[in-house]
Amino acid sequence: MKQLNPSLGLEQMQSEITALKSQIQVLEQERATLTINNDVIAPEDDSPLAIVEAYRRQARENAQLSAELKGIDDAIAALQTHLQHKQGELARLPQKLRQINQQQQLEEAKKVAQVHAERINQIAGELATEIRLLKACADHLSPLYWQIYYKPFITGFKTISVPYVRSDGEVWTIVNRIV
Repeated sequence: MKQLNPSLGLEQMQSEITALKSQIQVLEQERATLTINNDVIAPEDDSPLAIVEAYRRQARENAQLSAELKGIDDAIAALQTHLQHKQGELARLPQKLRQINQQQQLEEAKKVAQVHAERINQIAGELATEIRLLKACADHLSPLYWQIYYKPFITGFKTISVPYVRSDGEVWTIVNRIV
């Protein structure tokens, strides 16, 4: 499994967020500069209808400025949406990194377990060989042993088993193989 460098993704994400914030700030300053020079003069009565009419008149008189302000507002809104998305990704990044780290630890532990399983199977094979050799000795000695001691030399060969580890790829099972 590919090793992930957690700081690389985190640093890249933080630099993207910083760049977005910087761009938003530049646009907000540009917008403020454009609106300072063209403040709408509201009528003295300040009724809601009068205020609306003053802003509409200003927009009609300065159509290009209004379009530019609208474009800046739209760009700021789009960048803020993108910024929120990036900040959400940044918040979820530690969980993803933790999950990847757990998967890496699991893979490493499986490799260690496989080494032990292979060793168990090797020892089980050696033990089975030794048991067969012992049974051959017992088979050879038993008739003479019976004649002298009136009992068997060794018993239990029918139920002797050795452990064996096998896997279907996901689940490992330890079974007893009868020797």
